[in-house]
Amino acid sequence: MPHVALLAVVYFAFVSLGLPDSVLGVAWPSMRALFGQPLQAVGLVTLILTVCSACSSFASAAVQKRWGIGPVVMVSGFLTSLALLGFSLAPSFVWIVVLAVPLGLGAGSVDAGLNHFVAEHYSSRHMNWLHGCWGIGATLGPVIMGSAIASASGWQAGYLAIGLIQLVLASLFLLTLRLWRHQPVRSQHGPEPAAHQGQRKAAPAWAAWLAPSMYLADATIEVGTGLWAASILVDHRRMGTQTAGLWVS
Repeated sequence: MPHVALLAVVYFAFVSLGLPDSVLGVAWPSMRALFGQPLQAVGLVTLILTVCSACSSFASAAVQKRWGIGPVVMVSGFLTSLALLGFSLAPSFVWIVVLAVPLGLGAGSVDAGLNHFVAEHYSSRHMNWLHGCWGIGATLGPVIMGSAIASASGWQAGYLAIGLIQLVLASLFLLTLRLWRHQPVRSQHGPEPAAHQGQRKAAPAWAAWLAPSMYLADATIEVGTGLWAASILVDHRRMGTQTAGLWVS
């Protein structure tokens, strides 16, 4: 049972990771009107988020070796939740830029850490479900933000709601820290039969670059669409913000 509960916590962590990923693009038309910023200013925020996320991802192995995966997930959860709550209270665009730093750092560490954890301790089937949970969060985020903007509450309420959801999930990670002591041991298969070994062909040198290249293309489409689609639909197609948020989802 501890293994099942731990897997559920990991899934919830990836739902929380996906929640804010597509929200900024949906909120930006309203945010830039309030802050008096040009359309392209959101690119600066995205750049900071990406760089900080990459830095925390690169440092993830060393950080987890020192502190353990459970505490890292918990701290990152609180870091992202506080950053999102800060977004809802930001009085100017400068604060959005500043808060992008902890938001990116928290997201990158969880992403790299949990991917490695599931790959090491669970099957590829569980890895697929893990990223499916990210999709749940990434789908819910724009819906929540679009609904908040369509109401009288505005984008601040959207970030407040998502930040509070993240805070609840971070508290869940805190309460379940003991589960990480019962990490499952993935079953090891025996050696491959000699007959099968002879049939295998050596992979070409370029094959090692195929997966990261495909991921680069995928992430480019994903981030680009999430960031700019709502602005195009709202500013140029005169679509309602809530409807635009649904299309982004």
